[in-house]
Amino acid sequence: MNNNSNNGNLGGEAQHSLRDYVNLIRLNLLPIIIITLTALMVAIIYAVNAPNIYKSVTVLKITKPQGNILEAPLIPEFRDFGSDRFIANEIEILKSYKLREKVAYALIDSFKASRKKNKFALIIKDDDKGTVPRTKDIDAIISSLGGDVSIDQKRGLDIVDITVESTSPVEAALVANLYADSYNEINLSYNRQLLTSIKEFLAQQKEEKLNELGQVEETLKNYQEQRGIVQLPDQAKALIEQSTDFESKMNATKIDLTVAEKTLNQYKNELAKQDPEIKNYIESFATEPYIKNLQLQIADLKTQRDRAVSGSAGSTRKSEMITGIDAKINALKEQLNNQLSVYRAGVLSSSPEEIKDLTKKVLEEEVKYQSLLASYKKLSEIVSDYDKRLNKLPTSTIDLARLERERTAYEKLYLLVEERYQQAIINEQSVPGNVFIVDKGLVPKNPSKPNRLLIVIVGLILGFGLGISFAFVRNHFDNTIKTPEDIQNKNINILAWIPRIEGIDNGNKDFEFIVAKKPDSSASEAYRALRTRIKFSKIDKDTLKTLLITSPTSQEGKTTTSVNLAGSMAHANLKTLLLDADLRKPRVHNVFNTKRFPGFTDYFFGQTSYNEIIRTTEINNLFYITAGTIPPNPSEILSSPQMEAFLEKLKDQFDYIIIDSPPLIAVTDAEILAQVVDGTVLVVSANETEMDLLEKSVEILNRDKSAFLGVLLNNFNYRSGYSSYYKYYYYYSRPVNGSLKNKIKTS
Repeated sequence: MNNNSNNGNLGGEAQHSLRDYVNLIRLNLLPIIIITLTALMVAIIYAVNAPNIYKSVTVLKITKPQGNILEAPLIPEFRDFGSDRFIANEIEILKSYKLREKVAYALIDSFKASRKKNKFALIIKDDDKGTVPRTKDIDAIISSLGGDVSIDQKRGLDIVDITVESTSPVEAALVANLYADSYNEINLSYNRQLLTSIKEFLAQQKEEKLNELGQVEETLKNYQEQRGIVQLPDQAKALIEQSTDFESKMNATKIDLTVAEKTLNQYKNELAKQDPEIKNYIESFATEPYIKNLQLQIADLKTQRDRAVSGSAGSTRKSEMITGIDAKINALKEQLNNQLSVYRAGVLSSSPEEIKDLTKKVLEEEVKYQSLLASYKKLSEIVSDYDKRLNKLPTSTIDLARLERERTAYEKLYLLVEERYQQAIINEQSVPGNVFIVDKGLVPKNPSKPNRLLIVIVGLILGFGLGISFAFVRNHFDNTIKTPEDIQNKNINILAWIPRIEGIDNGNKDFEFIVAKKPDSSASEAYRALRTRIKFSKIDKDTLKTLLITSPTSQEGKTTTSVNLAGSMAHANLKTLLLDADLRKPRVHNVFNTKRFPGFTDYFFGQTSYNEIIRTTEINNLFYITAGTIPPNPSEILSSPQMEAFLEKLKDQFDYIIIDSPPLIAVTDAEILAQVVDGTVLVVSANETEMDLLEKSVEILNRDKSAFLGVLLNNFNYRSGYSSYYKYYYYYSRPVNGSLKNKIKTS
């Protein structure tokens, strides 16, 4: 009968404690140390051989341009948000391929101009070992800049850091400053793009008008030489002078109209992207009849004023006329401005906040364009009228008058375009950038990387972490039994554990029969603890006389356990018999250094007598029977009635019969014997027996309703990580007054 109720339930869950984790680390201490030292050595080697990295930082302050209608300021509540978005856009420009390409070409130019070419580590080919360093191709340099340059905004500020890292301190500072300069150039170009396009247009017009003026002057000179006419009549001169004034104004207005159209179209395109309906609404308003009529009246009065100025009336009369016309012009302008103010207020009130400035600018430019267009039409009418008057001159002077008028008109127009061009240059240069270089990148004196001490520390920590991870992974996939707690956590009774016997693997029989050869050793104390546990494992001691020693598989120490358990019982003055029932691979005779014959199978077959198979040993009260001849059918012999009768006969003569049997999983011999003995002890080997095999073995023994007493953990190396067990055995194994303590803690 099984008195250990916990042997029947294998569903217990392991409760891991801090001691379990400490034991796990101690058990894997050697691989942890090896992995840690390996990682540490790798870190040291890397730290020693890693090149010095120098860092240079250029600090920029990027402000949001208030006057740029494409980036109009928002209402105060959202101004910070708009600024952050603007800075984010500028950072993307700083990271753009276009900027890196510009920096790369500038870096190559600096490399070519420098005498110290070895200072340009970033652009020199890595495998270049020649006397004259060669640069990488432009794409490789651009790619390197993307990895070695970082752009970061300081949180909550309009400050951007351009950080460059290089193995050359000079190059780090150079690249940082080239980045800032190149970005500043791009920024200025962007802010001035409208004025730049106007300047380029005026430059083109200036060149064209100069060429046209030269052609007209050459034509006039040739005409005068061919016809012999040098001067025009006074009447023709006066008419030409008045005509050229208006023609030059018309041409100047045409140029202004073209510039205004360019500006207006750019603003309209931007507004159309954001709100096409407002853009269409502004166009319809600017061309409505009332507005156009006011603009035409103003343009007509201006031409009347110009005629009055160039007229032949007396000074008093002329002054009165000009004053009257100016009064009318001012009155019409006031009406126009009032109408525009009302309209502007209506449009802006319905416009989203973020495009109000852009809407206002489009409105102003649209009105300006329509006003110029009205003026151009009126001036064209006046010039056409003067053409008719020129045609009424005498035939001999018409051609000369026309040529003279063209020359004078082109001359005045060229001077006007030249003036406008110079003004455009001034306007373009007067537009400031919104980038301010706070700090230029300096040549660093000390490297910023690598932090060799930190690398070594990280290597040490990483190595230790990998070692710990290795231990846990190894433990996770290792299903073998390691400690007595592993067995207890499965709700399986553990009788005792035997420490690892040093030297037993060398085949030394003194170590195998250790209770006889070294009775004062810790292993002998453990076998005596096993003896005590077995004796008290059943309430009725008289029913526990035959003990079966088995194991899940071979090489787990069941024979060694059988021999030493029998020896420890004999030392307790109990007449004990050791029976080798392992008819597959018997080993008891090897332990006692005797022959296998005759054995109990020979007795079964009638080849020898009962007394001849019982052999004595050097230990009092210890006897043994070898296996004898190995039969072809061991299971049939062990399950025969003769075997039961044989065991009963032995019980009458001995206090205890210890039976060594084959492994439980491999063959059925042990399972058969377990049903006829008074108790069964299952031997498992630490770090060898898998937990699945233990559970299966216990299941077999419980299924057959055998008297399963519990498990013996053999070959337990308590010194390797299990300090609590080591303390127990150290205490009970140390010498006291020349002897060893006779007692061992068994609980």
